[in-house]
Amino acid sequence: MKQDIHPKWYPNAIITCACGAVYTVGSTIEHSTVELCSKCHPAYTGVEKIVDTEGRVEKFAKRREVAASKTQKTKKAQKVPVDQSPKTLKEMLEEAKRG
Repeated sequence: MKQDIHPKWYPNAIITCACGAVYTVGSTIEHSTVELCSKCHPAYTGVEKIVDTEGRVEKFAKRREVAASKTQKTKKAQKVPVDQSPKTLKEMLEEAKRG
């Protein structure tokens, strides 16, 4: 192994979770904090917990409602009246010759 290129190893590094659990592991960082661990993670506990610190769920719901209302408005506006049906190629050529 080359000398002086590897980070310092802490065999008793302390990891603290937001739920209060404390773990001692080997790491290159002496002290660290995490938001979820095996004691509070929904996959391990079976309890669903929505972590929404910035109102992201509400922001998404509002954007979804706005998008749904816009699509309903555009669907109504896209209806073409019968008198404004697309012209045939022959009609367009005749108009171009006239002026």
